[in-house]
Amino acid sequence: MYSLVSAPVLGFDLTRLAGGAATAEVLLRSLRLSRDDLPILAGALPNEEIRAPLWLEVESAARQVPSLRGLSDMEDSMAALTMVERAPIGSVDSLLTCVRYDVMSWTWTGKGRGARQEEVAEQATALLCDAVVATYLREVLDENVRRRLGAGWVSAVRKLPGGPPVDLGPHHYVVSSLLERLRSLTAADVERLTRSGEDARVNSGGWSPAVHSASWAAYLSDRIRTAAAAQLLLVQAIDTSAVPMSARAGGVWNMLSGAVQALVVRDLLDTGTAHRLLSPVVAALGPAWLS
Repeated sequence: MYSLVSAPVLGFDLTRLAGGAATAEVLLRSLRLSRDDLPILAGALPNEEIRAPLWLEVESAARQVPSLRGLSDMEDSMAALTMVERAPIGSVDSLLTCVRYDVMSWTWTGKGRGARQEEVAEQATALLCDAVVATYLREVLDENVRRRLGAGWVSAVRKLPGGPPVDLGPHHYVVSSLLERLRSLTAADVERLTRSGEDARVNSGGWSPAVHSASWAAYLSDRIRTAAAAQLLLVQAIDTSAVPMSARAGGVWNMLSGAVQALVVRDLLDTGTAHRLLSPVVAALGPAWLS
């Protein structure tokens, strides 16, 4: 299940999808929307006569996304390995739920079944949903359908004001420093990251509790959206650096994602937890970015 709280899981899936970096861009811009932006988005939403057949294609394409549920039926070991590397943990439905109720949470009034959006917010949210499925399903969606789904978002973005910069919280500069380091990786850097990621995966004792502590700290300090933005920027940085898909799935994403999560709440973590999450990246890339 995707949510802003579990952004590292969403990021893990996006970093292994051909359209993942583009999906991250839509989500990043969505996290910075204001109430004044909603009419612009709503005004770019195509009517239902156009959208309805496109969403029938989305439902069909979503069923083609690889799933780990089919792994037990596969006899080809190489095909099974590829599926493990590429199959997402979440689903289209959970992504749409995240957009509607997490990213756009501020547009809702009321609670539970009584929660409602104003019409302009509902239409703006629908446009965001069109955009995220167009990118998320890039590998299985017909190109013409994908372009038509994304056309409203492309048109709206051209009219939106620049918006505030991405908020990376009180440790903005060190998070940005790591992301910048990742965008300029050399082949030797990628090799070291891959080895470090494999080592971190094999020697994973204590990693999950450390990530949980960092995520809990983000929740308690009201930095959930900040941490999510950092994870989405990480998706784009890894994509820019061309880290191989096998390495992303084999440990590099988890290692880097844990480090980013730790940096966002660095002031709230105990020394042991911070060291557990940051030391593998320091070993691979050196400490200069951490200063």
